[in-house]
Amino acid sequence: MRFIRKLLLFGWLEAISCIFPVIIFSTLGLTKFIEIPGIARYDLILIICLLAQIGMVLFKLETLDELKVICMFHVIGLGLEIFKVHMGSWAYPEEGWSKVFGVPLYSGFMYASVASYICQAWRRFDLHITGWPKTIFTVMLSTAIYLNFFTHHYIGDYRWILIGLLLIVFFRTWVNFTLSGTTLRMPMTLAFFLIGFFIWIAENISTFLGAWRYPNQEHIWRVVHLGKISSWFLLVVITMIIVAQLKHVKAGKSKEKEVEITINHIKH
Repeated sequence: MRFIRKLLLFGWLEAISCIFPVIIFSTLGLTKFIEIPGIARYDLILIICLLAQIGMVLFKLETLDELKVICMFHVIGLGLEIFKVHMGSWAYPEEGWSKVFGVPLYSGFMYASVASYICQAWRRFDLHITGWPKTIFTVMLSTAIYLNFFTHHYIGDYRWILIGLLLIVFFRTWVNFTLSGTTLRMPMTLAFFLIGFFIWIAENISTFLGAWRYPNQEHIWRVVHLGKISSWFLLVVITMIIVAQLKHVKAGKSKEKEVEITINHIKH
């Protein structure tokens, strides 16, 4: 019975942490069947995403610091989308005023929603990471992963080498999370894979709803290739590294502030 309660609590916290992605996917589904005269589907999705983002902050479901991280990933994702569409990796065939270089602006929110989930899960599960690698390794690795999304069109795809390096760098890294007073943990690399796998499932739902299309989905929908899990795996790595580094920096500043307050208290 205790296990069931914890499982239900885990599911509830995960569902709350996924509220932004759920809004996006619900919007993709509704706008496939419901039209508003005078507003293109891509533009309507963007409007709903913006309203949802504002609502998340106003109702304190996201903090301003988390919003900054989410905006960063919106820019990172949009830049990647523009390049990939230009290279013919996938396409957004519908019309819309909010398309830039063939990419609707709402697409950045799909990347931002991953950052939103990680930020909220971090807070709700009280995540603590042990054995975190040195900053120089995480920065170099995340930079190489992001660049590989671009350079593999010209000089080859080195994702499996990067995944190998990733396994070495994060070999001793564990993520600890609290559930109903009990602390549990799992290898950091397993967390990367699990999140990437569920994003792949969400990607299948998104392409089925017409959010975008891969070349082999032009005439009939097909399941997204399993190889895409590795792409999402690597994208999750970038997201987690940036969020974790910012969390560590903020935690360091908080400790410095506590020390400063203690010193001032002693002086007075």
